[in-house]
Amino acid sequence: MPVTKSKKSSSRSYHHGDLHRQLVEAAARLLREEGDSALSMRRLAQELQVSRMAPYHHFADKHALLCAVAEEGFQRLLALIESDDFLNGRNTEKEGLRRFLGRYITFALDNREYYDLMFGERLWKNQVPTDSLRTLSRASFKQYVERLRQLPLSETVQDDALRYAQVSWSTLHGMSRVLIDGIYFESDAVNAMCDTATEMMWRAFKQA
Repeated sequence: MPVTKSKKSSSRSYHHGDLHRQLVEAAARLLREEGDSALSMRRLAQELQVSRMAPYHHFADKHALLCAVAEEGFQRLLALIESDDFLNGRNTEKEGLRRFLGRYITFALDNREYYDLMFGERLWKNQVPTDSLRTLSRASFKQYVERLRQLPLSETVQDDALRYAQVSWSTLHGMSRVLIDGIYFESDAVNAMCDTATEMMWRAFKQA
């Protein structure tokens, strides 16, 4: 009696751990290339050639997936903070601060699909972020505060590092947003903004 071969599945086989990562990466790519309206769990399943239900083994819904994309963004931000020469005391001169500002803005521009979710109302105002996203976002800012506190800056900054971290980050975030939104885009304007922000922060950090 001939053996009947099982019908080959049209969906690509995958390792569960790999699919989680692939879903986050594919979601970020779609956000960057086509925007939020193009992103759906079904679209991702088609892109990755898995069954329609496969993404739901990793994320309850689109909101949970977007939170995971934001978490990846915060992981990248943490890596920037942990590797930066100024924040880690390897170059605490004004030049080091200027380089940090440039690195942060470059990070925001190069990762805008993550950045929009990390700090936008899509997750923080319109819906409730996941516990893991809240934890990671707070951890990244706490790292920034602690790095400032440990730098050889003025005693005022060291005593009130939280407020100086909030104000300096808000400056960086505001600059990043006007660039991401296309309000400013000329390289000369960007460099001039970074130079001016460096001067303002340096005076505050050293003379407060």
